[in-house]
Amino acid sequence: MTADAPSAPAVGAAAPAVREPWARTTTRYLRYGAGKVGGAAVSLLAVLVTGFFLFRLIPGDPVKTMTGGRPISAEQLASYRREFGLDLPLWQQFTDYCGKTLTGDLGTSYQFRAPVIDKISEALPNTLVLTGTAFILYTLLGIVLGTRSAWRRGGLGDRLNTGLALTLYSVPSFWLGLLLITVFSVGMGPVPGLFPTGGMESGGEEGFAYVLDVAHHLVLPVITLVAVEYGQTLLVARSALLDEMGSDYLTTARAKGLRDDLVRRRHAVPNALLPTVTLIFVNLGRTVAGVILVETVFSWPGLGGLFYQALSVPDLPLVQGLFLFFAGTVIVMNTLADLVYPLLDPRVGR
Repeated sequence: MTADAPSAPAVGAAAPAVREPWARTTTRYLRYGAGKVGGAAVSLLAVLVTGFFLFRLIPGDPVKTMTGGRPISAEQLASYRREFGLDLPLWQQFTDYCGKTLTGDLGTSYQFRAPVIDKISEALPNTLVLTGTAFILYTLLGIVLGTRSAWRRGGLGDRLNTGLALTLYSVPSFWLGLLLITVFSVGMGPVPGLFPTGGMESGGEEGFAYVLDVAHHLVLPVITLVAVEYGQTLLVARSALLDEMGSDYLTTARAKGLRDDLVRRRHAVPNALLPTVTLIFVNLGRTVAGVILVETVFSWPGLGGLFYQALSVPDLPLVQGLFLFFAGTVIVMNTLADLVYPLLDPRVGR
């Protein structure tokens, strides 16, 4: 008795479905994305817990600070603590905080007696004006100078650009801001005071004059952020292009008679921008979160100045809300970078 041979498919029967490559790629990307989003959710939860307990280690009594040192009775202190929930056990304060935060309620500011989310919404546009302008400028400057330095590596321009970028990248932003104020706002020697020492506007201006007034106040803080931040983009763009310069496709492009400038712009730079794209997302979140010192030095009425003001009380709901916003911005931008990179380079996430 012989074994049964595999029977041929019946005439008219449907052939077994073959899974298309795009379906496998989509499934793999969805798994990759789910892992990244899950990791971001865990990070946000860790920030939520850290923010609550960290700022309660700050010495000082928020209630006494808000009274401005005026004499106040024990009954009044107890009343204020009940109003702000500070008389509750720490574990109950924590569970209330987590429950409200997950519903979008960040609490009420002690000093402003207003919802924290409203104070963040008021200051956010001012921060976006500052960080957005600086972000665009230092990203473009870093990419242009970085690619040019790599294409002419070893030359005088490359050495100057790289040295200056490394120097400025290591300079503290608050120190550079104070130096610019001393030289260009107060004036030093033959250099007159050309720019305001702080603030966002002089007041009393309307229309186009108001725009010019804000731009005038914007110059020094933007220069500070650009000078400190462009170096990282330059170094990453330079390194990425150097890795591409020995590739065979560039040799082929030159062999076809393309000019060196076209080879750089059309072939080398687009492929070398993949790591820079990731850095752009990371830098966007880091710039918003790292603007605290610059806004404080220049008295810019944004989230950074608000955080410094809240920290001096300490205004716990406002500090916690801003800390969550800053950390959340960094986490979200990092996650977006992780999600975008496989779309640009399919090798990632396999």
